[in-house]
Amino acid sequence: MFKKLYLVLVLGATLACSAKPAKHVKVEGSNNIQPDEKQSIVCKTIATLISKYNYKKVELNDSISAVIYNRYLKMMDESHNYFLASDIQDFDKYKTVLDDDVKNGNLSNVFYIFNVYQKRYIDRLKFSLTQLDNNFDFSKDDTFTYDRDNLPYVSSEAEMNKLWSERVKYDMLNLKLAGTDVAKNKATLKKRYESLLSQANKLNNQDVFQVFMDAFTEAIDPHTNYFNPANAANFNIDMSRQLEGIGAGLNTENEFIIIKSLTAGGPAEKSKQINIDDRIVGVAQGADGEFQNVVGWRVDNAISLIRGKKGTVVRLELLPKGMSVGSKPKVVEMVREKIILKDESAKKEIRTYIENGKTIKIGVISVPAFYIDFNDYKSGNPNYKSTTHDVKLLIDSLKLQGVDGIVMDMRQNGGGSLLEAVDLTGLFIKTGPVVQVRNPNDEIEVDKDEDPSVAYTGPVAILVDRFSASATEIFSGAIQDYGRGIIVGTQTYGKGSVQNAIDLDRVIPPSMLERVAGLVGKDKKTVTATTGSQSVFGQLNLTIAKFYRVTGNSTQHKGVTPDIQFPSVIPLDKYGEDTEPSAMPFDVIAKSSYTKVGDFSAVLPQLKKLHDQRMASSPNYKYMLEDIADIKKHEAEKSVTLNEQKLKEQRDADDKKAFEENNLRRVAMGLPALKKGQTRPRNEDLDFLKREAGQILTDYISLDNKFTSTTAPQISN
Repeated sequence: MFKKLYLVLVLGATLACSAKPAKHVKVEGSNNIQPDEKQSIVCKTIATLISKYNYKKVELNDSISAVIYNRYLKMMDESHNYFLASDIQDFDKYKTVLDDDVKNGNLSNVFYIFNVYQKRYIDRLKFSLTQLDNNFDFSKDDTFTYDRDNLPYVSSEAEMNKLWSERVKYDMLNLKLAGTDVAKNKATLKKRYESLLSQANKLNNQDVFQVFMDAFTEAIDPHTNYFNPANAANFNIDMSRQLEGIGAGLNTENEFIIIKSLTAGGPAEKSKQINIDDRIVGVAQGADGEFQNVVGWRVDNAISLIRGKKGTVVRLELLPKGMSVGSKPKVVEMVREKIILKDESAKKEIRTYIENGKTIKIGVISVPAFYIDFNDYKSGNPNYKSTTHDVKLLIDSLKLQGVDGIVMDMRQNGGGSLLEAVDLTGLFIKTGPVVQVRNPNDEIEVDKDEDPSVAYTGPVAILVDRFSASATEIFSGAIQDYGRGIIVGTQTYGKGSVQNAIDLDRVIPPSMLERVAGLVGKDKKTVTATTGSQSVFGQLNLTIAKFYRVTGNSTQHKGVTPDIQFPSVIPLDKYGEDTEPSAMPFDVIAKSSYTKVGDFSAVLPQLKKLHDQRMASSPNYKYMLEDIADIKKHEAEKSVTLNEQKLKEQRDADDKKAFEENNLRRVAMGLPALKKGQTRPRNEDLDFLKREAGQILTDYISLDNKFTSTTAPQISN
């Protein structure tokens, strides 16, 4: 879809001019991790690439330096649990020099800050171990403040000790409520803290460099990212879409391992017990293995526990999304599988609705990603696997089954191949532009569907949510702009930018590799061979262009606004491009010349009225609003009680409420209530929003012709 980006770089002379080696300040109590020459070369290269070729054309100056500085501190100590106020005062002298540091490849200041962080981290773990000899009184009305993002940094060692003694007490109380004795709980915590201490001592300069480069690149824009050689290898393994595990994408927030994505068809998704933003607090191997607490772990270490051989059992302890930190974790057991991500395929189902005594059949096609087998595609294989090919087959099948309309379920579809976004749109329109792409030189490329065949001409609705992004926004935006279908759901993510993956080994001059080889006493071939499948310098994903709809509106920042909107369970103020400080703004360019095929302006008021009437009397709608309110309530909580009786009562009440509300939802969906301890049957469908999307399309099909006429004149621009 996009023209190849050619990077004409004159980096050799720039990189060969090495600045005077910076002095490294030692930090007692840390491992004094130091950068190497290779990282200096990479840093300077990326600074040059970003300055010359990033779409935003951001100047590396004192202003961006302050942004990098603040992001770097936040990545290390978001909740202000480690650094002292005196540390921050010491670091402030670097706030406006990091821009010069990256341009010169000087990483000494960056590593000094990290080494102070490591010292504080190690100190806290050692202090926690000393607290295990104490006898804890859980009858007092003490509290532990776990969310300190908006609180000032601790001013003294004594104040920090108080904070961490409360944290250890909370850890102990958590175990006590699980029913184990004091001696075992202390042994468990001792093992946990020693494990964390061991992990902290295993950090290397690649770990430090990756953290800083994340702060640097994301200060430019949210989707420009550097991957060190190991992470670049992992990234490309992910792109090949094959691994053995549970099929969940993870990240860290406030020292919790967070579920950020689920692979369709993977064990996690199939369990129906794991959701986006659930927090993993423990991992156990086998059906009866002991749980290993992963709070505070690096995400890669947690992943290494969760991934494993196909056919083996892994168990997770989870704090579900919206539940307070003091809640009792639930346990989910799964059998690991081989996850073939390239086979993450669209799926279909048929839902039946009764409207005025008439049976309406709605086909639902769930599209988890915009995938394509590029190797087959490039080789000319006409049967290459792709989203469009799979959806075309599903549409043909649904037409044979006599459906009256089709809902395209694009929720949590974060995008993928934009070639596929164009081709998928082409299944529903004859020909015409689908997306416009503007490069940094303000040149605009219009990508069109040029295939006059149409796979489906019937009524269509597109279901989206906050995690529908990128290629999904191109597709749903085009369907909306052409008047081809009704968009229902919540405002989409708003990612309207293009990234190009740059192998830095192909950009950095060969003389630099020879220089690195000389520094480590190896020849060039040896350095290359020892990296195996990894690159030497890593990879940069650089933002190079911006998307626009055929109307000229950018998808950036604002995304796609549905014609009929649902309340969002996903907090809109926490997730989305408009929550990213470094995100590009919304803007508008000239329209493309296209022909609308329909116009829903006359019918939408009636459809909204019918939807609102249903929601006013819908128990499921009421429960969804309560869920949203509960999530907001728990998000506002910053602390948890350390009183055993109160915490137990709170957890018991939460468990009871969750059980009762789940049964109310089941009854409202026409399913039998569960008994205490009874497991929910597999493959049960409690998806209220998908059902409502089908009902909205049914309303449209059932309305009078005066409402459903969607003819529109050709628009010339």
